[in-house]
Amino acid sequence: MDSDDDMYDDQDMEYGEDDYYSDGTDQNNAGDSDDADNHDEFVDEDSHRRSQVNYVVLKEEDIRRNQRDDIGRVSVLSISEVEASVLLLHYNWNVSKVSDEWFADEERVRKTVGILKEGPSVPKSKKVKCGICFEWYRPKEIVSIVCGHSFCSTCWTGYIRTSINDGPGCLMLKCPQPACTAAVGRDMVERLVCKEDKDKYERYFLRSYVEASKKMKWCPSPGCEHAIEFSAGGSCNHDVTCLCSHTFCWKCSEDAHSPVDCDTVAQWVVKNSAESENTLWILANSKACPKCKRPIEKNHGCMHMTCSAPCRFEFCWLCLNDWKEHGASSGGFYACNRYEAEKQKGKYDADEKKREMAKSLLQRYAHYYERWDGNLKSRKKAMEDLERFESETIKKVSDKQQTPETQLKFITDAWLQIIECRRVLQWTFAYGYYLPESGLRERQNFFEFLQGEAESGLERLHKCVEKDLDVFATDDDDETVQAPSPQDFSDFRANLTNLTRVTKTYFANLVKGLENGLAEAL
Repeated sequence: MDSDDDMYDDQDMEYGEDDYYSDGTDQNNAGDSDDADNHDEFVDEDSHRRSQVNYVVLKEEDIRRNQRDDIGRVSVLSISEVEASVLLLHYNWNVSKVSDEWFADEERVRKTVGILKEGPSVPKSKKVKCGICFEWYRPKEIVSIVCGHSFCSTCWTGYIRTSINDGPGCLMLKCPQPACTAAVGRDMVERLVCKEDKDKYERYFLRSYVEASKKMKWCPSPGCEHAIEFSAGGSCNHDVTCLCSHTFCWKCSEDAHSPVDCDTVAQWVVKNSAESENTLWILANSKACPKCKRPIEKNHGCMHMTCSAPCRFEFCWLCLNDWKEHGASSGGFYACNRYEAEKQKGKYDADEKKREMAKSLLQRYAHYYERWDGNLKSRKKAMEDLERFESETIKKVSDKQQTPETQLKFITDAWLQIIECRRVLQWTFAYGYYLPESGLRERQNFFEFLQGEAESGLERLHKCVEKDLDVFATDDDDETVQAPSPQDFSDFRANLTNLTRVTKTYFANLVKGLENGLAEAL
């Protein structure tokens, strides 16, 4: 295999390509140090912070701890934790706003939120009527909140349980008494409903903390219960990776798509939904009814067309004229068999031009979509291959090469780099599709050159880890085939490490260049 220093040599002078693959290190020494294997490690994994420190992955216990901290900060207003929770839910967990509103007008806040001061107590010496079922109960069978309205425990349980099953609105529950604004707090839920309903309420309570925040979002991966707290700073990159390994854009929640912006991704997703391409197909393969303008596809041999109900207009497929006039004017023969240049040429030319343009647009879309989809599938396959390597192949390589599995991390790093690069390359085709065809041809040429070099470099890395690794993992049954030596494995390690580093650097600079609009080419 050729040295990576020779990569792109023929075109470096023309485009200044060394800015894209050079990271300021000596490529010839890339395989001589284990440091190359560790440059993109997670830092402080227990706190779930990435080395870039622009986001934090939060587990459920982290979110609950943050909730408790905020409740404690509000409890200093001389209110209970239950009341503090009610306040924070009402103000979307904005501690500073709670404090400002409380000190500005405590009475108004209490009345609005439903944190009332102590009301009348339940009588102790006589029976009390439940305000829901209207049965009489002993005082100890009656449950009342701060407003003093009395209901039996059975009715309370049914009321709270129904509210929980109706959805997150249970977090803002009020007293069952009509027109009463008293809030029903978490203490009542804890006291009166079963464990299943308590767990459901607590799930709503937990999710409210994330969903009310402008800095946190749930990971969109199915079944994942982690949240991402994001701090953009000066970075325009919103790609984040959850602990479940799902990578997505924090801004739009679509799969990670740098170097393409969210607006372009939204357009591309809509386009891939096939509605727009159906329109192009209709233009290329159908004609509009001359009367109602609905598109019609010809699926029979004759030229006599009848539009569907309620239109039912009959016309000729070739000339689009009324079929009755069309037949009568020629004694039963097609009126459009006679070529009238001045009359027909303009209409035919326009229709043909429209169909040709539709076909051209469809072909252009197909070109970019096939490559976008191809890299998506290749990325998924690489993820499967990585999983298989970690579960099966790594042990075979370790046993055959007599190398601890911990020292084979450079292979895992290569697979991870391939997965990331496939993702970037995938989205460069959406980027290319929306590049204006007119304008600076220089920029288009520069983009296509960089994209082509990215494909070439990634294929070299992919081949090395996918094919060359087989030699060191497969048992040799054929005694005539010479088994690889320890030096061969050492050379493989150096080459793969070098390829991984070079490819990583190239793609990182490619992303920066595309996000900057290929300013170098302007």
